[in-house]
Amino acid sequence: MTSKQYWLLKSEAECFSFNDLLKAPKQTTFWDGVRNYQARNFLRDRLQPGDGVLFYHSNGDPAGVAGLAEVVRAGYPDHTAFDSKNPHFDPKSKPDSPTWYMVDIKAVKALPRFLSLAELKATKGLEKMPLLNNSRLSVQPVSEGEWKIVLKLAGL
Repeated sequence: MTSKQYWLLKSEAECFSFNDLLKAPKQTTFWDGVRNYQARNFLRDRLQPGDGVLFYHSNGDPAGVAGLAEVVRAGYPDHTAFDSKNPHFDPKSKPDSPTWYMVDIKAVKALPRFLSLAELKATKGLEKMPLLNNSRLSVQPVSEGEWKIVLKLAGL
């Protein structure tokens, strides 16, 4: 068994916010539509049930971490890639040879206070966090130390 890992997952709040996750059945959803190979590899190979997730609102004003979630199902083929009516459709991805993967996540709790990108950038100990080093990936690893700093900063 591998030890618990931590991740930051980005979503545009106007598309799917942390509040949307809280309102989802069983506060759970599949994390679909990732179309970057490095992020796909994380979803397919590394995210495991029990891993912690920082739910990040990207492209917001401000952008930042809104809540905590956990992975409840490891990577499996992203079925939206097979549906020609879905905006995430990829004609090259086939059910018998999928290109894209997703995981299921479940809300744990909203942060007591939203943590803006500016606040994260100003926090000692987060300097090496991929998010703060211009990583545009929608799925990013977070170290255990960074996870603890973010939780403390949020008041948890």
